[in-house]
Amino acid sequence: MGNTECNIGLYSEKNRERKAVNTKTRANNLIHEKSPYLKQHAHQPVAWYPWGKEAFERARQKDRPIFLSIGYSTCHWCHVMAHESFEDKEIAQLMNRVFVSVKVDREERPDIDHLYMKVATLLTGGGGWPLSIVITPEGVPFFAATYLPPRSIYGRLGMKELILRIESLWLNNRERINHSGSEIVAELKHMDVDPSPGPLSSELLHTGFQALAHHSDTDHGGLGSAPKFPLAHNLLFLLRYWKRTQENEARILCERSLTAMRLGGIFDHVGFGFHRYSTDRYWLVPHFEKMLYDQALLAMVYSEASVDLRNNLYRKTASEIFDYVFRNLTSPEGAFYSAEDADSEGKEGEFYLWTNREIEEILGPELSGPFQKVFSIKEEGNFTPEHTPGLNGKNILHMKRALSHWSEKLATSEHELSEHLEKGRKRLLAKREQRPHPMKDDKILTDWNGLMIASLARAGRLWGERELIQRSAKAALWIQEHLTGPDGKLLHRYRENEASIPAFLDDYAYLTWGCIELYQALLDVRYLEWAVQLSEVMIQLFADDNGGFFFTASDGDPLIERPKEKHDGAVPSGNSVAVANLVRLHRLCKRLHFEQLAQKTLESFSPLIERNPLAHIHMLSSLELFLGPSLDVVVVGDSNDEATHTMLSLLQRYNNPHLSLLFLPDDNPDPIRALAPFTKDHRRIGNGPTAYLCRDFTCQEPITDMAILLRELSYKRHTYD
Repeated sequence: MGNTECNIGLYSEKNRERKAVNTKTRANNLIHEKSPYLKQHAHQPVAWYPWGKEAFERARQKDRPIFLSIGYSTCHWCHVMAHESFEDKEIAQLMNRVFVSVKVDREERPDIDHLYMKVATLLTGGGGWPLSIVITPEGVPFFAATYLPPRSIYGRLGMKELILRIESLWLNNRERINHSGSEIVAELKHMDVDPSPGPLSSELLHTGFQALAHHSDTDHGGLGSAPKFPLAHNLLFLLRYWKRTQENEARILCERSLTAMRLGGIFDHVGFGFHRYSTDRYWLVPHFEKMLYDQALLAMVYSEASVDLRNNLYRKTASEIFDYVFRNLTSPEGAFYSAEDADSEGKEGEFYLWTNREIEEILGPELSGPFQKVFSIKEEGNFTPEHTPGLNGKNILHMKRALSHWSEKLATSEHELSEHLEKGRKRLLAKREQRPHPMKDDKILTDWNGLMIASLARAGRLWGERELIQRSAKAALWIQEHLTGPDGKLLHRYRENEASIPAFLDDYAYLTWGCIELYQALLDVRYLEWAVQLSEVMIQLFADDNGGFFFTASDGDPLIERPKEKHDGAVPSGNSVAVANLVRLHRLCKRLHFEQLAQKTLESFSPLIERNPLAHIHMLSSLELFLGPSLDVVVVGDSNDEATHTMLSLLQRYNNPHLSLLFLPDDNPDPIRALAPFTKDHRRIGNGPTAYLCRDFTCQEPITDMAILLRELSYKRHTYD
């Protein structure tokens, strides 16, 4: 499964219903932590510690290795291992005798996760969560695995046997452990040596497209066979590549995936939003957890595709994603929670599944017939015992054909059928709300909020929907108030009235992305000022002299290696997002050092992209932006003038990722001129607004006529390749 999800391995026993941990058990050292994931383990018999000085000092004093367990609150297989091993008294006693045991929430400490996931990949060829690492009191790793059954079975090492094996090695063969650890650290450092910078050209874009095309499932969309992850940045690149080259295959691949995902079981047809991934190639059976970052990135690509491809289904999908987020993942103050679990009542997917009989009873004879046909409801169920024991006879709602097919087959109009289905959906949702809900991880993360802020602002701008933009701004201002220090530095996590953990590269990069999108949507100079400030702090704390950015700040928690995330994974890397931000801010404010740093980063990544383009797809989107052609527009006008608003609105809804829009209000020009001194000579001509348009660093005569501006915007020439 790679390093993007829970590695289920050879899970040997049927997935029993998880019993609640006995809360009478004496609490361990996790009891005062804020992380929901750590709190899930606070009453286990394992003497857990959070990551920190106390755990490492105890390991040194007791001369014990550290068992490092990394996961997150909505990870199904983390729950399984917790129930099977960490709640088992015999295994807990062994762990307490042999180890100092440390729990890490990967969403709170992605730096630790990045580092030791690299170790797992190096030692085992893959990774996933739960991540199980054994390290020395100095943090040096010498064993790595993902899910471990409680006892060895089918040739898979069990937790009990591992503990006894490590104990023997630690007591009798420490030299072997030290040698192994030294070799691993040396290999990690070797892996992180940056290759010599490479050239930048559009050929890299073609290489990326060809890799995506080669690995695409031409029948069902997505990459490969199974499992399938809805990697939005892949689809966004295909969309941009099609717009750049008019390569029709890129459009087809993008549309096929977007449509198949929307119709499939990976989309929650009752409560909306996307599940984490599909366990099969058909997008039918999902892994049921829902992550904020997936909602943000998928809503972004669906909203952009709805405009580029003039597809109402895509707009409906993005709108429904936002509906889900507002209903289920939004705090009362307007910030966004992290995730919802896959499990409820001890079973994965229980909350989302329906028997045929339930559908008939809830919907009645009038609604149930069409609903059963459209959503492929079967009497015997389509969620079989092989997926989760005890849930046979249940159904995942999914559509094998588009609505147009079903309206023709049922001899009704699409509009009438859509209304019919919506009535049924609302009844099912009301009924489902009465079920025990999956656990919600209500911590607020700066980076994931940045993604949702960007997604809402972009969709609101493209569609002209003010409410989406206002929700985006509300979340951004909350982050500014609660997770930003007086020195401009960010914190990573907020929960239960506590802001904590110094921010990582992704926090700065994603939030800057959100601020840029908010500026383009509102043209409020405060967001542009904040984006520039965040970028300057990011450069100060994270920049690597060799190009690119480290994941941890220069004043951050020291690890055995300072991680530098080079690959796009479930989310785009902070490096790839930072490049796009720097390019856009340079075009808005003409800050040459931003463009130079973006170019240096791209050149440092060029050999990596050429070697493995599929691992750097969002960096390719950033390269596409960097290569241009640029389209920079400064509008000078009166903030209260209707003609000015009309011109700005037209430009805001013009969907060209290369367009940078700067508004210079001549009634208050100083804040913009302070950020963008090149505008000092820009003046309004006549009574109406004036547009200064520059294409690829060549500027046109000032434009005051809307028709001429429209003609210039639609003007195309061969400047791409």
